[in-house]
Amino acid sequence: MEPVEPLTLGWREWLALPALGIGAIKAKLDTGARSSSLSVVSAEAFERGGRLHVRFLVRPRRRSERTVICEAPVLDRRPVTDSGGHTGERWFIRTGIVLAGRRFETDINLTDRRAMLFPLLLGRSALVSGFSIDPALSYTAPKPETLRKTR
Repeated sequence: MEPVEPLTLGWREWLALPALGIGAIKAKLDTGARSSSLSVVSAEAFERGGRLHVRFLVRPRRRSERTVICEAPVLDRRPVTDSGGHTGERWFIRTGIVLAGRRFETDINLTDRRAMLFPLLLGRSALVSGFSIDPALSYTAPKPETLRKTR
């Protein structure tokens, strides 16, 4: 099988998180960050069917009050060191992403990124196969269609 040429994307892109009901969200593509982080307003763990889940609120647009209620099985809870050198425990989930028409799954940690410009940081572990990042480019992929699954 012939290797696929990586798709070149910009340092910021629109993408979708369909399993979470988020049809379009801005993301910073950051090869300097190992893991991906989604900004959540609140998060609470609960058990369903003998498995740990987390329920959380996401504000897909920075300047909007609209929130999406999301639920996902917990993958893990582990320490993450942020760009300021502070380490804290974060919930991790695994979810699907649609970026530039490509679908893939990745692990994402949940944290409060409201002070940041982008509600989602997509780290290098999510970008490892099939993508090349050109920091001179922005929004090279078309914006995903907005899903109707908002609450």
